[in-house]
Amino acid sequence: CVSFLFLFTRNNKNAICQKCKEEDPNTLSEESLLAEERAFGDAAINKEISELKVHCVTLGCSWSGIMKDFEEHQSLCEYALIPCHTGCGHVVMRKKLADHLENGCVNNVTVCQQCQRSLSSSEYQVRTFPSQIRALYRYPKSSSNLSTPSAHKDGCRFSEVGCSFRGSKEKMKEHEKSAVGAHMLLLLQHMRQLKGSLCPAARAAHGVVSELENKLQVFENIVAVLNKEVESSTMEIMAFRRQSELDQNIIRSLELKIAELQRCLTQKDAGLSSLHKSLLFSEQASYDGIFLWKITDVGRKLQDSVTGRTVGLYSPAFYTAKYGYKVCLRVYLNGDGTGKGTHMSLFFVVMKGDYDALLPWPFRHKVTFMLLDQNNREHVIDAFRPDLASASFQRPVHDMNVASGCPTFLPLAKLQSPKHAYVKEDTLFLKCIIETN
Repeated sequence: CVSFLFLFTRNNKNAICQKCKEEDPNTLSEESLLAEERAFGDAAINKEISELKVHCVTLGCSWSGIMKDFEEHQSLCEYALIPCHTGCGHVVMRKKLADHLENGCVNNVTVCQQCQRSLSSSEYQVRTFPSQIRALYRYPKSSSNLSTPSAHKDGCRFSEVGCSFRGSKEKMKEHEKSAVGAHMLLLLQHMRQLKGSLCPAARAAHGVVSELENKLQVFENIVAVLNKEVESSTMEIMAFRRQSELDQNIIRSLELKIAELQRCLTQKDAGLSSLHKSLLFSEQASYDGIFLWKITDVGRKLQDSVTGRTVGLYSPAFYTAKYGYKVCLRVYLNGDGTGKGTHMSLFFVVMKGDYDALLPWPFRHKVTFMLLDQNNREHVIDAFRPDLASASFQRPVHDMNVASGCPTFLPLAKLQSPKHAYVKEDTLFLKCIIETN
């Protein structure tokens, strides 16, 4: 504190710094003496002091704040006691200074221009200015309502608030010096009337603002509710999307399973078809070299052969023995090769069997064909021995060898002749006998 340092050094000519004395008494020098010119402010301490919480000690004032704002408050505190600036000797509260100047200040007088008497501000206002003030605020002034001044006179700067004085520049200066209080009163009344005129508008504006605030609060509540609903809807949509994704995954998984089941069913159908054929062949197959082949729907099949829709028919496989050669017959109802269109052709086919590796090759057994007369009168018989050099009788490399047999086995005219019963009830029987001795 500068004041404390001044008092301390004035009363103690050779005051020594206490901290220097405590640190090392033996190193005391002239620099250890306290002097006002060597003192400096501590910024950290000043900042700490400026942030301290304080309150106004003036009676009636409820202000509180921090230290750095206290000086500004002291210059504005309405409860602070201040001397009247007119020099009347009165000390009044700052908020009551205007009332003091208007009613109680003995030095706040104005010389009346009409009677040259010194009047207080209130007396001067009542005596001189009431008509002009009323005219100022009740109706607008015009050139016809005022006395016509001389051309060289100027109006007072406070004419807009009610002062009607007019005069030369010298008198205007004297008027402004002597009528300070009156001008202040006119300004005060003008401000009061402005305040009175503004209050209704302010109240109306405050009402509008309050109404708008209420509406804003209602809208904010509506927006909050809508936000909650939107958030809830968003969460539901997200849940639906997640469920939809799960459902789509399940559907894709089921589709894959269905496709797999369909493939399995197709394979099983193929397997069943193969088993059915195998069973059918096993039922029709023989293992002694004698095979009887029943052909039904002869008329339709013959027509298909004529039109080329079906060229030839294969019989089920049969065997010369249980582990013997695997063979079958092939018939062309409308003929093949040299007998096409005139004869029924019948051929013998050597097939690839499971036990071919154990059998002697080429195939050398005699083969006999028979077309049975269903009346047991005249069977058609033809036989041949294999050509050992022919590829038809070598060990099969593929499923079956090239067919070999009788291209002119039976004339078609004889097949359809009513004298014979080769075809009866649209059925014929072919028999094959293989000599296995």
